[in-house]
Amino acid sequence: MAARPLVARQPNERLQALIQEAGCSNAGLARRVNMVGAERGLDLRYDKTSVARWLRGQQPRGRAPGIIAEALGRKLGRTVTIDEIGMANGKNLASGVGLQFSPTVVGAIEQVCELWRSDVGRRDFLSGSAVAASALVEPSRDWLITGADAQVARSAGARVGASDVAAVRAMTSALVDLDHRFGSGHVRPVVVHYLNSVVAGMLAGAYRESVGRELFAAVARLTELAGYMAVDTGQPGLAQRYYIQALRLAQAAGDRGYGGYVLAASMSHLAAQLGNPREIAQLARAAQEGARGRVTPRAQAMFLAAEARGHALLGDGRTFDEVAGRAVAALEQADPESGDDPAWIAHFDAAYLADELAHGHRDLGRPVESARSAEEALRGLPESRARRRAIGLVLLASAQVQQREVEHACHTGTRALELLGTLRSSRGAEYLDDLQQRLEPYAAEPAVREFGARLEIQAA
Repeated sequence: MAARPLVARQPNERLQALIQEAGCSNAGLARRVNMVGAERGLDLRYDKTSVARWLRGQQPRGRAPGIIAEALGRKLGRTVTIDEIGMANGKNLASGVGLQFSPTVVGAIEQVCELWRSDVGRRDFLSGSAVAASALVEPSRDWLITGADAQVARSAGARVGASDVAAVRAMTSALVDLDHRFGSGHVRPVVVHYLNSVVAGMLAGAYRESVGRELFAAVARLTELAGYMAVDTGQPGLAQRYYIQALRLAQAAGDRGYGGYVLAASMSHLAAQLGNPREIAQLARAAQEGARGRVTPRAQAMFLAAEARGHALLGDGRTFDEVAGRAVAALEQADPESGDDPAWIAHFDAAYLADELAHGHRDLGRPVESARSAEEALRGLPESRARRRAIGLVLLASAQVQQREVEHACHTGTRALELLGTLRSSRGAEYLDDLQQRLEPYAAEPAVREFGARLEIQAA
């Protein structure tokens, strides 16, 4: 039998370049790797010969690549990924990045920074990724059973202070406003580049405990926003990864309430879009359980509204009515003057709840109730919320179709179409597609033909 040809290892030039940048000797890097390993409970015994083997192309096993990246990152004062050190071994995060709820803060930083970097540098690969069905609910389980992070403070890298955290929050607020007005297609690239070029450096910097918690909270909010924008640009698989990492960052912040929000407002809505009603209710209940006693009535109302929507999609009208009633009661207890509500839930008001209930009534085949809720939502939504107003109009039009008020439905749909013409929103387009399908049985009617023609012109 002929001998199997040997595959020559390629020198690891990436690792060599980083070692030179860090000003590290082989022996020095080995010592640093052993120290990081010890912090994680591992008895590593690497030496300069081990490093020389890595430089020749040997791939260490298990958790070693991540530990090597962490050791070099500490020396350089920034986050270093396993891809940067040439040890991704063909498994770069494009396939698994962002789908893990990391057990450690260090791992969480590495995961989210790699996600941002991969998103910026490999957009086509990541944007085409499908939603991992197993990761719809599993992260909520990890979040529920994972204890609080004992420490998040870091001593290596550039100093990060309260003003840096304030800058992230101000940037998030400005981006949210732009997203509401113009849609995510215009804004999302800015968000991702800011995360990758500025925020990643902050996470890899030096900060005391209190600043670190605030930093993780601010970054969790912006990461969740990037996930929502991925949904709005037709990239649900990418959105899922951002949501999982936002959940982990909220855990590092010590903010169980916001973690619940990510599950109920973000991941459950993603499950709804994908047609997984059971997961919607599960995620919302996990939010309620994991944040019990740590959220205001306004947040409780939002969590309950998300659960109610899952029951509606399952066709369980009785449970929908019961849970929706609890959501309404919880919101009635909210006191807008108290100042108790965190910024991330301030937008959830009677109009937002009415919008959620309009969806539920529509899915249960209750057009009268759906129309009533949609009209209530539209009365309460400001003009600046163009995308949500457009979606509310489509919901109203759908209810009018269900009541066979076809001409009214086309008129309402045209108003939504005009609003969406000012936005770049895949989500809005999906709602219009759904409305068009509902109008198909009435395709011969002049109003429907005219509405269809308008759709074609705008899509052209």
